[in-house]
Amino acid sequence: MNWQTLPKTELHLHLEGAAPPAFIQELAVEQGVELNGVFDAFGKYQWTDFAEFLDCYTRACTVLNSPDAFRRLAEAVLRQSAEHGVIYTEIFISPDFCGGGDPVAWQEYLAALDEGADAVPEVECRWIATAIRHLGPAKAIRDARITADSVGGRLTGFGMGGEERYLTAADFAPAFAIAGEAGLGLTSHAGEVVGPESVRDTLDHLGVTRIGHGVRSIEDTDLVSRLVAEGITLEVNPGSNIALSVYDDWADHSVARLRDAGVKVTLSTDDPPYFHTTMTHEYEMMNRVFGWTRADFDAANRLAMEAAFCDDATRTRLMTQFTETAP
Repeated sequence: MNWQTLPKTELHLHLEGAAPPAFIQELAVEQGVELNGVFDAFGKYQWTDFAEFLDCYTRACTVLNSPDAFRRLAEAVLRQSAEHGVIYTEIFISPDFCGGGDPVAWQEYLAALDEGADAVPEVECRWIATAIRHLGPAKAIRDARITADSVGGRLTGFGMGGEERYLTAADFAPAFAIAGEAGLGLTSHAGEVVGPESVRDTLDHLGVTRIGHGVRSIEDTDLVSRLVAEGITLEVNPGSNIALSVYDDWADHSVARLRDAGVKVTLSTDDPPYFHTTMTHEYEMMNRVFGWTRADFDAANRLAMEAAFCDDATRTRLMTQFTETAP
């Protein structure tokens, strides 16, 4: 089986985190900026733990400072996705990175992002505006408001990433209420660095239908039952979890156990060049370690399309790509 050409859906991808290192280096040269400590001797992003990862990520983003840079980035990332068989993707974008939270600048960045996406029509794309947790609830509310004012086209979701150990989900409930009232799909990172209590708090307070990661839910059988009962979809990123030492190796990962328990599990890459992965690699490893077949991947992709923040016409059209008999 050629896992690279297999049609795929990806629900959890950070635009800035998917930036190829060579692309960021090219922008740095153009701008005359020194990105000391961001790359190793082989030109790859370098970091050792979650805090350093966030710092490296933030410093690399300093050269993403204009609508045109984001236009070029969107095109580069989507071409990268297309190379690995992705036909539908939802990408996290941050109002903090795209215009510093200014509503007028945000519109300019959105237009540029759409222009970049238009250049890669083979990948159907949607944007999820994302608050950054460690920047606090006030900025999350601001981000939710400018996102709510921009609903339409490819912008269909609202979420939250960043430092999961900062504050509680309840602190961000007002922001998610604003986004939910605007009709945006809701998701949030939880159960990655922090344990199952993070997932439970997110479900209790943020009104999400999806959880980014959520893999540590396996540590609480009652929570796993709740995920199944409420039909919550997990955006699982195994390679990311292993790179960040959530799990020691693929065999230890909870993805198969969660799926066997009836949880809706999907596959994504999170920040692929930072974690030395691709969608093809994720599929290869799921096949090698857990024995997943074409039927298993198609079943996961159907779940992803059912949970996608897109219109029904798009969902129905793309669902036909995942036709293998469910396992």
